[in-house]
Amino acid sequence: MKRKQQVEIPPKIILLILSVVCIVLLFFTMFFSRSVPFLDQICGVVLVPMERGVNAVGDWVNERIEDVKESSQLRQKNKELQNEVDELRQQVASLQSDQSELDDLRKLYDLDQKYESYSKVGARIIATDSSNWYSTFTIDKGSKDGIQEDMNVIAGEGLVGIVYSVGKNYAKVRSIIDDTSYVSAMFSTTADNCLVNGDLKSIEDGYITVDHINKDARINEGDELVTSNVSSKFLPGITIGYVSDIEVDSNSLTKSGKVTPIVDFKHLEEVLVITQIKETGEESTDKQSKKTSSKQDSTTGETATTEENQKDGEE
Repeated sequence: MKRKQQVEIPPKIILLILSVVCIVLLFFTMFFSRSVPFLDQICGVVLVPMERGVNAVGDWVNERIEDVKESSQLRQKNKELQNEVDELRQQVASLQSDQSELDDLRKLYDLDQKYESYSKVGARIIATDSSNWYSTFTIDKGSKDGIQEDMNVIAGEGLVGIVYSVGKNYAKVRSIIDDTSYVSAMFSTTADNCLVNGDLKSIEDGYITVDHINKDARINEGDELVTSNVSSKFLPGITIGYVSDIEVDSNSLTKSGKVTPIVDFKHLEEVLVITQIKETGEESTDKQSKKTSSKQDSTTGETATTEENQKDGEE
């Protein structure tokens, strides 16, 4: 047997029918309540609950409408607040960047005061090699700004390196940590000479090497190394770093050790170029020093000075 299909009446139709019934009952109540007294009772039994139901439905609908409005307002407010948060974050990032730049400028100012006897030009690093370290890099100042080859470069609290190539609007710098870098240095406490060697492998552990220290030099762990007076290209008295792990070499004539650079070669941004070149007249002094140190080789081990000057000239 086929089942009878149930007829579903849409809720809208039901609501419409109930509304019509309510209107009809209201009409009868208004005009025939006196002549038909029992209509009051019918209205009281039928109409009042219906009105309550309709009111309840209306209240529920109003609440939902208000909820939708409030939800929309909250979403809009949340969007506005999120935009404000993003803007504040950008402002904070900008302030942090400005603070970092200000700190760098303060360090450069302090460095400028430390070596106030040297004239300098400030420059920004615009390119570097592919490594994580600033072993060689390019600055945004060149020959039109008075930059020349062999000018010393400083940053942080001391020596960075030396200019080795110059263009009109740029210059290239080789830092003291580069494998090809050699710097004639001396201990600020004793004036004993030595040679600081760049070493990109060792700098990964935070140091470069120093050798050709006279075995009789009275030096201690943590002593400061500065550029030497006998250097052919580096101006004297610029801080390089601090020495550690000093040991006597196998030849029993010299010592060697490690140097922790005073400059952070991973985070350079601004540098100062000293616009003064070491007097070339010192080349004759270097040659004389070679002869003297060679004569003293058998007794004092001061061959270090000879090799020091030779390597220093390779910068």
